[in-house]
Amino acid sequence: MGIEIERRFLVNNEDWRSKVLLSEDFSQGYLNSNIDEWIIRVRIIDNSKSYITLKSSLNGLVNHEFEYSIPIKDANELFNLSKYKITKTRYQLKINNKNWVIDSFYGSNSSLKIAEIELNSELEDIQIPSWCGQEITGMKTLSNASLAKTPISELSIKDRMKEKDPKQKGNPSFRLSL
Repeated sequence: MGIEIERRFLVNNEDWRSKVLLSEDFSQGYLNSNIDEWIIRVRIIDNSKSYITLKSSLNGLVNHEFEYSIPIKDANELFNLSKYKITKTRYQLKINNKNWVIDSFYGSNSSLKIAEIELNSELEDIQIPSWCGQEITGMKTLSNASLAKTPISELSIKDRMKEKDPKQKGNPSFRLSL
């Protein structure tokens, strides 16, 4: 992989459900807790596929990402050893010939649904579906790693209202209120 370019949005409603092509259940454990450094994640999909991922943000929109298959037995052990975990169902959709995913979280993050689209370049134009709400690209408090450590249900109003880094290129500043 190497580089991932991705935009993320809060999901406003359920209008996307009729477009679902596939769904998978994800369990993710994080082996470190500092989101300002490399994130090391173990991911188990449908209890049958598993990966270890190393991820580091370049500017909020662009990330270094390296992902490798690992044996499910090892993934389960690493997941069980992880202090910070999330579970979610990932729905895959095709909208305007682009692949989108919707992550619907469980547990302490259960009020949260996030839409993501991977891009070929930082300048790529996309049509944002009507069910997408506020853009949260680059908002570290809503990264999966952060949500594993501090779920949305535990975020203070102040943290929910943090403005993203205005130095990030290509994305307008915004405020979040859930």
